[in-house]
Amino acid sequence: MAGTLTVDLHPVFRSDRDIDKAIRSAVFRAAAQKADLLEIIPGKGSGTLKRRVLAKLAQPSLKKLYRRVEADPGNEGRILVHF
Repeated sequence: MAGTLTVDLHPVFRSDRDIDKAIRSAVFRAAAQKADLLEIIPGKGSGTLKRRVLAKLAQPSLKKLYRRVEADPGNEGRILVHF
């Protein structure tokens, strides 16, 4: 088991460019390190940031790097990306 990487988007939630950059770099880093799971923490809030993260992950350039994405059933403020 290669482990789990976590990225918290709370520090960059106001900058769209920083959000996209954080997601892309986390996915590429997790794929390169052959991690089993990437946890992205957009927070609960109104759901706007979570929708943005899911849209970013749906892009073909990122989608080919992972197996599936799911919202954490125990915590709605966390997205799990399985590799």
